Amino acid sequence: MDKRPATQQPDLLFEVSWEVCNKIGGIYTVLSTKAKTLQKLNRDKTVFIGPDVWTEEHPSPWFTECNVPGLTVWAKKAQLPQGVSVRVGRWEIPGRPIAVLVKFDGMYAVKDEFYGEMWTRFGVDSLHAYGDYDEGCAFAHASGVVVESILASGYGAPEGAIAPKGKRGRPRKIKFDVVAHFDEWTTGMGLLYVKWKLPKVATIFTTHATSIGRSICGNNKPLYDYLNAYDGDQMARELNMEAKHSLEKAAATQADVFTTVSEITARECEQLLGRRPDIVTPNGFEKGFVPSGAKFKSDRAEARKVMLDVASALTGRQMDDNTFIVVTGGRCEYRNKGLDVYLDMAATLKSINCCRKVLAYVMVPAWPKEARADLRERLDNGLPADASPLAEPVITHWLNNPYGDAVMNRIREMGWEHIDPRVTVIYVPCYLNGTDGIFNRSYYDLIIGADATVFPSYYEPWGYTPLESVAFGVPTITTSLSGFGQWVIETYDNDFEDCGVNVIGRGDSNYDGVVHNIAHSVEYLTCADDKTIRRIHRAAARTAEAASWTNFIKYYEKAFAMATAKASQRK
Repeated sequence: MDKRPATQQPDLLFEVSWEVCNKIGGIYTVLSTKAKTLQKLNRDKTVFIGPDVWTEEHPSPWFTECNVPGLTVWAKKAQLPQGVSVRVGRWEIPGRPIAVLVKFDGMYAVKDEFYGEMWTRFGVDSLHAYGDYDEGCAFAHASGVVVESILASGYGAPEGAIAPKGKRGRPRKIKFDVVAHFDEWTTGMGLLYVKWKLPKVATIFTTHATSIGRSICGNNKPLYDYLNAYDGDQMARELNMEAKHSLEKAAATQADVFTTVSEITARECEQLLGRRPDIVTPNGFEKGFVPSGAKFKSDRAEARKVMLDVASALTGRQMDDNTFIVVTGGRCEYRNKGLDVYLDMAATLKSINCCRKVLAYVMVPAWPKEARADLRERLDNGLPADASPLAEPVITHWLNNPYGDAVMNRIREMGWEHIDPRVTVIYVPCYLNGTDGIFNRSYYDLIIGADATVFPSYYEPWGYTPLESVAFGVPTITTSLSGFGQWVIETYDNDFEDCGVNVIGRGDSNYDGVVHNIAHSVEYLTCADDKTIRRIHRAAARTAEAASWTNFIKYYEKAFAMATAKASQRK
């Protein structure tokens, strides 16, 4: 038995993110899978704070409003600014942690005054703000006020830890360990508010990807060959990113502890934000999402059937179960996520000796208009004996911008609309949440049926998609420019049979080589015998186990300890 003493947990932990009970991208996966482990360590001592962007007609499917002892009473009595309100309940994920959703509309009325205060105190330049900047800052400001109000109520404090109010109504003194953790630039104003108003509260800021680094890559500029020559402030001016960059830099500078998710992003932060993260906190995964035993086998068989049926209905050609299914997914960032590489890889497969026919899915949410009625009809009624391909047999949902979509344009350029018996490419441009009208299953319900996944990212601070893949026992191919890929290289021999992952070296100048190396990795899997495939699938599952939150939570525990130690030194 492990008798090592447990790391001291904070008495109360706030975690603030735009993606609490609000599934948008990878940060939702980070928080929702980490929550169960935090609950095991210190039950109900973590309060997740997210935006209340929901209505009675469209409620959050991940939030249940219910009684939480102490917090519900606070919410009824809280004197919050006009236009700011809260709902208290549970986040419907493994562990069911406490969640507070904040309605923040009232903060728009005071934003100019607040921005002025943040400029004076922390040098945050909001002058050139546009787009979603005001929305993120209004939520963050309101979240800071909510943290202040909760602590003033005495919630979460051990007995004797809150001193009575002093003379002239001065705030109560906090005598217990409180950590406020803020994720991404969208919560930066909340961290700065807490720093200003609650100096005894320990603060942590995590950037999962720098806003300016993502912008450099999104504008097709080389990030890695010239990283040491980039000045973050200058690039922010050039790319019209001054407000977000200024806020992110201030939050990173002012936080007691600054963290990021990988060494590759730590170097980026040091160069572009001017502060090297105090600690790297890699993203783990909760394997409770993965079925086991007989259910795993049945779920895999069902997922394969659905994906083969959709492909058969689109192409008018029945696809047998021996078809090799390969998938890419994630955020729809054409270059950053390597969608260009993936499509070129699929084209390369036509000219090499794959031992099985290949079905390549591109599952990235774009701007879908509606599920295809002609495809739905075939799925409901079966494939006619004399079936021919549907019009545009490469896409499952019609697009609002069919000629402005980078993935669709590339598919057309490469002639994928002409059916090739060796390789079929299908684009799924919708969010797979179980109600898309074609698959009617979640991404996790489908990924389990793949034979392999490919995530050839150019900009990927961590890379949840390949980690999710190996968690389902599906071998994956990624690149050395992802944080997860770097972790695999450092931990394993980077061999399919050793870890279920193949990490392809990628830089700014070897695009064609990356395409061919990935294609030959897929070829190898199509030709592997059953015994080898079983060994690779087991290796993938072991890798996922090594990257579980059970093993990775220690990095956050260290961050909590570092932050509380710093806060305790402030007068």
